[in-house]
Amino acid sequence: MSKLFKHLKPYWMTVAGIIVILFVQAFCDLSLPSYTSDIVNVGIQQGGVEDTVPEALPEEEMNRLCLFLGEEDQETVKAAYTLEQETDEYNYDGAVYVMNSTGEEQKEELLDILGRPMMLVYGFESGSSMTDQVEESLKSQMGEGAGNLDDMDIFQILAMLPEEQRAAMTGQIAEMTEDMPEMITEQSATAWVRQVYEELGMDMESIQNGYILRTGGKMLALAFLGMLASVLAGLLSSLTAAGVGRDLRGKVFQKVVGFSNTEFDRFSTASLITRSTNDIQQIQMMTVLLLRMVLYAPVMAVGGLYRVFHTNVDMLWIIGLGVVLIVIVVIFLFAVVMPRFRLLQKLVDRLNLVTREILTGLSVIRAFSREKYEENRFDKANRDLTKTNLFVNRAMTFMMPVMMLVMNGITVLIVWNGAHGIDNGQMQVGDMMAFIQYTMQIIMAFLMICMVSVMLPRAAVAAGRVDEVLESRTSIEDAKEPVSMLAEKKGEVVFDHVSFRYPQAEEDVLSDISFTAKPGETTAIIGSTGSGKSTLVNLIPRFYDVTGGRITVGGKDIREISRHELRDRLGYVPQKGVLFSGTIASNILYGCPEGEEEQMKEAARIAQAEEFIEEKPEGYESPVSQGGGNVSGGQKQRLSIARAVAKQPDIFIFDDSFSALDYKTDVALRTALHEKTKDSTVIIVAQRISTVLHADQIIMLDGGKIAGKGTHKELLRTCPEYYQVAASQLSAEELEGDMKEPARTEGKEGADHE
Repeated sequence: MSKLFKHLKPYWMTVAGIIVILFVQAFCDLSLPSYTSDIVNVGIQQGGVEDTVPEALPEEEMNRLCLFLGEEDQETVKAAYTLEQETDEYNYDGAVYVMNSTGEEQKEELLDILGRPMMLVYGFESGSSMTDQVEESLKSQMGEGAGNLDDMDIFQILAMLPEEQRAAMTGQIAEMTEDMPEMITEQSATAWVRQVYEELGMDMESIQNGYILRTGGKMLALAFLGMLASVLAGLLSSLTAAGVGRDLRGKVFQKVVGFSNTEFDRFSTASLITRSTNDIQQIQMMTVLLLRMVLYAPVMAVGGLYRVFHTNVDMLWIIGLGVVLIVIVVIFLFAVVMPRFRLLQKLVDRLNLVTREILTGLSVIRAFSREKYEENRFDKANRDLTKTNLFVNRAMTFMMPVMMLVMNGITVLIVWNGAHGIDNGQMQVGDMMAFIQYTMQIIMAFLMICMVSVMLPRAAVAAGRVDEVLESRTSIEDAKEPVSMLAEKKGEVVFDHVSFRYPQAEEDVLSDISFTAKPGETTAIIGSTGSGKSTLVNLIPRFYDVTGGRITVGGKDIREISRHELRDRLGYVPQKGVLFSGTIASNILYGCPEGEEEQMKEAARIAQAEEFIEEKPEGYESPVSQGGGNVSGGQKQRLSIARAVAKQPDIFIFDDSFSALDYKTDVALRTALHEKTKDSTVIIVAQRISTVLHADQIIMLDGGKIAGKGTHKELLRTCPEYYQVAASQLSAEELEGDMKEPARTEGKEGADHE
């Protein structure tokens, strides 16, 4: 998780903004169920009447309330109202008590005083069974001496009672209703307030419609605000994730470009491609989920629990049951799917590796008629990945129906328990509806967290693989304080007792190599296959670093020179010609993008590429496909040579770069090249004697060691290994002629070379 979060540091301000937006969205989402509850409870059941204490009531109703109040409470209640004998505000003939401007605390105090009296008055006025029993009991107690009680209502009878007796009777009624849920008291009080308002002639339909429209309008506004917050949070999350992906791809590419051959041996090309694409895409997708779900879910869960505590605590166990069931299901899936997630990325690597091998070696596969074998090999890698993906997807698909079953079961359980609560007067229908919505929000929040926790391991594996590349230490680095080459030794290359061993190898590939390549001279390196020729020249640009001795260029150890400055002085032509998609012109001027057209054409002429270029309809602007697939091997090699010539470097390195050329082209190219490179150091790796015949210095390698050093004629006489190679490529007459040349001049020349 930390590896995922650390990539978000540059975007901390955006993340902070997303968190604020998610809080706004959560507030909107959590407010909607309570408004739904209000519409059902207040708007429908209570006819839009919100007041539990009447804003106004007729004098007669006030007198009835006072029958159930003590003197002190009567004074408190009447002090909160003003008696108006006439008022145009209400359609009522008679005196009306109108509430003074009071705050919420005063209304709560009035509700505590009037709650039970309002319930009793409502009960007596509506003729409930309990009040009928009380009325019969009073009439029987007062007897015939009290007059014609049948013509009196309960309130007139209560008014006739002495205050002490009425207080005692009120106390008895209070004891009888003491166990009654508080909600029934509030509902009865609200119903009585509604009845009072109807008596005052207020338009109850307008009140109800107005309340529903106001509350519905608030719901619409909150829903719209929540939608905007959700869209904005999603947009910012996607932009942030895209930025993280872009940055990671840039960092990985920059890191890979700086890799030496040692790192490429450690990370396969197929694996690096997977890490740069699939793995970073996994991180990008997970970043969106983190910002949208992982940050949002806890807010919803905590907010939902807070709301539930204010709705109905008695059914909180149902939420706990739902969360436990979901966690059990997710843990089971986590245990089953987790190992497959770890395997997925390796299988993607494997598929990429097989695909790349097949595509790059297609001509060889066809030549040996191995198409069927390679199809089977690809099919196996493809099937392994498909099976694993199918297993993971089926497991995730199985999770959703189980979750829906749990959620629907929880809903049924809430309705079952809620119905009993409504029947017992412990909650209202709207409260049950709100509880269901809050429960679903809480369970969905936990579900989101659990789903992300299942998906997180795959992203964590991907993040680890990307970090492995980013945190890998490059074996070849610039010195902390690079030095510059000496001007007087410009282009001079010196191998001073150089040895080299590949990482993890048991023995040296090169051992005690010493020679000097000077400007204006051609140094040729020849030897049998596997003698270390290409390895030797790969040490000069620091594709590898020497493991013994040192190499100096321009009088300075190449490890002390910055890689940029070192390679800027080199014109390197690899053993395998490499071209880039673009045009012929862009490939020739690849090493000097600011080069002029004449410089480009001269390089093509020297490399003997001018003829076939000018034959093309678009000339130098002819397109080159990826890897130079639309040009022949010889043309590719000549363009690679032209690219090095156009750079006009101090040092030319040709790693067996003339192998695809015919003899005539080879001779013409080397003749033209000799004129161009007369002030530069030229190092040639070759297999053919004809290529190195006129070199100023020939290094004969055998088994990673120098078997001989000198000119062609010197080596024929002094180096048996060289003589064997020459004998296999030159005629007997040529060998005999070279051997008979006077050695005095050659010896002098050889001494000069030495």
